[in-house]
Amino acid sequence: MATAVDNKPGRVLVILLIAYIFNFLDRQIVSILAEPIKADLGLSDTQLGLMGGLAFALFYTGLGIPIALLADRKSRVTIISISLGVWSAFTAICGLAQNFWQLFLARMGVGVGEAGGVAPSYALIADTFPPAQRARALAIFSFGVPIGSALGVFFGGIIAAHVDWRAAFVIVGIAGVLLVPLVKFGIKEPPRGGLDRLAGAAPGSGPVAPAFRTVARTFASKPSFWLLAFGSACSSILGYGIAFWLPSFLSRSYGLELVDRSIVYGSVALIGGVAGVWLGGWLGDRAGARDVRGYARVPAICFLIAAPAYAIALFAPNIWVGFFLFLVPTALSLSWLGPVNAAIQHIVPPEMRATTAASFLFINNLLGIGFGTWFLGFMSDRMQASYGEESLRYSILYTLVFYLIAAVLYLIAARRLEKDWHRA
Repeated sequence: MATAVDNKPGRVLVILLIAYIFNFLDRQIVSILAEPIKADLGLSDTQLGLMGGLAFALFYTGLGIPIALLADRKSRVTIISISLGVWSAFTAICGLAQNFWQLFLARMGVGVGEAGGVAPSYALIADTFPPAQRARALAIFSFGVPIGSALGVFFGGIIAAHVDWRAAFVIVGIAGVLLVPLVKFGIKEPPRGGLDRLAGAAPGSGPVAPAFRTVARTFASKPSFWLLAFGSACSSILGYGIAFWLPSFLSRSYGLELVDRSIVYGSVALIGGVAGVWLGGWLGDRAGARDVRGYARVPAICFLIAAPAYAIALFAPNIWVGFFLFLVPTALSLSWLGPVNAAIQHIVPPEMRATTAASFLFINNLLGIGFGTWFLGFMSDRMQASYGEESLRYSILYTLVFYLIAAVLYLIAARRLEKDWHRA
């Protein structure tokens, strides 16, 4: 069996990052294509929200835990490779949809594939980097969120403008399928817990993964798990909601054409997102090295600033001022990815990491993707009588309260982390 030294950490991280970029590229491309899809298929904002959120979240969250249980026992590299192929194939199939329900079902298929992509990657990274470097490593991996989102917006908008929205789905889907061999043959499976110096772990092996009920009892008994999970879910209600709806907001409130809003929003997601993810990981490792409570305090402070910063950006006098104003809250809203995911990896033993991460993602994504994307569209439809074309602006504004709730939950979690931290 391969040992940890067979993998160069940098190479492993780059390959997993590429896969994660396509994870978010395929997940978020629908945001820039929302307006062309709406016009072509005659959909409402509520239907767009269901297709962009709930359709994806149903199987993405539901299958995440059983796949993670398998990942704690079998090859995580193989699981990630298969998942990449499945979600990419279904992304291509989205381009063949002729009505709402066909597109809804195809997006469900994307969720089926992506269910096996993230939690096993978290566990692989934790077994490739030592504890003191994990927040930064997970932050670099999380660059896949802004980079994938930006590329989805860039390529989706440009292809849709020059061909159509169907071609955008097909082209990026096929590109993802072609990457499967890179993941499968570019990474060797490391031993579980090899860098945690677990007593009794034989060379080249890892501890045996326990049954799910044992894992569930372990993380369920730790209040910090629930506080971090529901805090992240509240932040993701806004994070996924804004990521899906901001291109439509730029169209309706600022009159930007498809390519223009691809460039504006893609640049905001890329620049602000990468800066925020790296800042969160760097601050998380520095603060966490002194006091593990820092892993929760850093994102809490960022969200307390992000809420008013977004409110100011939403009412920018023009798109050029808005571009720079949106950079700040975009960065702050993604700062949680490195430190919070590192904390989740540290509150359980290594053999429970993939399953615990999947359970965390289940809560985060079911509420964030499944509820958040739909809720902003639902609010926009209901506010249309009062605000007309500006209803989406106010839908986003009123839901910023979820960032404040997330900050409060993180601050409470910080008080529990020291006690809940797993020590070998």
